[in-house]
Amino acid sequence: MWNIPNLLTMLRIVLIPVFVVVFYIEAHWAPYVAAAIFGAAALTDWLDGYLARLWEQTSPLGAFLDPVADKLMVAVALVLLVQYDPRVLLALPAIVIIGREITVSALREWMAEIGARAKVAVSMTGKIKTTAQMISIVLLILRETVFGPWVYELGVVLLYVAAVLTLWSMVLYLRAAWPSLSGQVDVDGRD
Repeated sequence: MWNIPNLLTMLRIVLIPVFVVVFYIEAHWAPYVAAAIFGAAALTDWLDGYLARLWEQTSPLGAFLDPVADKLMVAVALVLLVQYDPRVLLALPAIVIIGREITVSALREWMAEIGARAKVAVSMTGKIKTTAQMISIVLLILRETVFGPWVYELGVVLLYVAAVLTLWSMVLYLRAAWPSLSGQVDVDGRD
């Protein structure tokens, strides 16, 4: 339970309140530190999975906590960003991304209950979506810093790319699960 991959996952959860506090600090350095905290959390997301596979330290706790930590950090960041810039421009992709995460999490849970979890395993589209999403959030957190307003604008564009990929990956997951959802396949896997 107390292996390095699990500790990295737990670190991401512990970083959430720190990220929130730093996000609201009104100092010129705060966006940089908040972006660094979020970026570090995003990197540990990749690192903990890589190390768990490399060192064969996968565990039920890690399998549970990893997606929870990811979704919490992303949802918190998106809520803060929409609160900072309360326009439909940011609210729409944030709603799509958070709504998809809830839908796919529920779908995975249900598919696991019926023994078909592998049908909705993480896809390459999901990994590309996550990368675009993490980069966009870091850029949006930076706001209009010394790098100029193009950073924020690029963050918005990448957030829309992430939202489109989010919808596409959700469609792929739902399509894979559709035979079970529609009753075409019994819950024990028979046609």
